[in-house]
Amino acid sequence: MTVALRIPEATAGARIMAFGDYRPARVVTNDELARTVDTSDEWIRSRVGIAERRIAGDDEGIVELAVHAGGKALANSGLAPGDIDLVILTTCSAESPMPSHAPAVAHRLGIDAPGAFDLNAACAGFCYALATASAAVRAGSARNVLVIGSEKMSQWLDWTDRSTCIIFADGAGAAVVTASDAPGIGPVVWGSAGDGFDKIIIPDRHSFIQQEGQAVFRWATGAIAPIALEACERAGIAPADLAAIVPHQANLRIVEAVARKVKASNAIVADDIVHSGNTSAASIPLALSRMIERGDVPSGAPALLVGFGAGLSYAAQVIQIP
Repeated sequence: MTVALRIPEATAGARIMAFGDYRPARVVTNDELARTVDTSDEWIRSRVGIAERRIAGDDEGIVELAVHAGGKALANSGLAPGDIDLVILTTCSAESPMPSHAPAVAHRLGIDAPGAFDLNAACAGFCYALATASAAVRAGSARNVLVIGSEKMSQWLDWTDRSTCIIFADGAGAAVVTASDAPGIGPVVWGSAGDGFDKIIIPDRHSFIQQEGQAVFRWATGAIAPIALEACERAGIAPADLAAIVPHQANLRIVEAVARKVKASNAIVADDIVHSGNTSAASIPLALSRMIERGDVPSGAPALLVGFGAGLSYAAQVIQIP
């Protein structure tokens, strides 16, 4: 006998209610790194655009960073912990693969019995998680979702390797996603170039981050702008109407190259990497949260988010700024 299954009533759209961020207190400058590796402030700035980065303390792991950022996003949203029924934590720098960290973060924030899981799409992780949250809300599987990108990249760095130790850093950024009568999170454009999966890699549990910097640079500067433009097209937003472009903060030269090709003449381009370094899945919400706090971007305006990195995975979507 065939029976029909009941499914929740779908909603028209999903939107971001609020952002939150957390930056560790310790600031590591280029001059400090130059005392231990063969580099200089000028060399680092000219190649990756970084002046300083934040490094978490020994007592700050993935969960602690996420709790700080998630708690701030929750407070900014005006929702209570009990209003959240799904927590998605995206990270690629977890201390251990099991258990997932999202349930611990939810518990620490006082969120009772939510769906909770970790997601790893490396530096594209926040865009992947945001798309997943939007789909869950629109399908009626969740009411309010807390999405957090939390990274402690410093624990996977060889601090004598100047090709990586000058780039990566720690931090967390979060967003609260809820239902909306009109879409506030546009369609995601996502994919991967798996033939380059080994260009950024941690080979095993006893290794550090390794990357082929020039290969990644060529791929990102050539492949990512068309993805960004497709996300604009799917959302029905012309690049000229964008208020902000927030690419993953991988390298200032990559950020600027992608922005030039998108040709969003009126948009502010995020440059959080200058003072925060590359925080992988945390970099997009960290950058946009700071732009909102400074009043750089108006509420309700469209912003383009573009994530890309190890995998080689990528994702982009247009959102309305909360």
